[in-house]
Amino acid sequence: MARITVEDCIDKFESRFELVLVAANRARKIHSGEAPTVEKDNDKNTVIALREIADETIPVDNLKEKLVEEYQAESMQSEEEFSLEYSNDEEINVEDEIIDENIIQEINDSENLFQKENNSSLTEDVNIVENNNDNQVDNLSQNTQEETN
Repeated sequence: MARITVEDCIDKFESRFELVLVAANRARKIHSGEAPTVEKDNDKNTVIALREIADETIPVDNLKEKLVEEYQAESMQSEEEFSLEYSNDEEINVEDEIIDENIIQEINDSENLFQKENNSSLTEDVNIVENNNDNQVDNLSQNTQEETN
């Protein structure tokens, strides 16, 4: 196949968004070491993934299932422990709340790491400026001493 485009693969999915998610996931898998099911032909992983989808060397349903499984959170607790019963016989699923809490925690951790990195970078910048200022003051005082001599 000379060149592959999204148009060659879109008929296998309900939306472009779904195609992009599946193709990106497959490209990451190829990058991490999974063997491609088509010839590489010096193509990048994204092109290889699109060629696999277009040629249907891997069933599209399998690609979708792998993507969903990868993003699902698995828990050691049973579903019964996740549901709460109310007097009006409605049940709510606590699993979504636990996943949301985990996502919020990951976001907070990422923000804290980002702030630490930025603070250390800012501190380094301030130290560089202070050192430059000290060097300039030293040079000025040396020049002034030389002129007075």
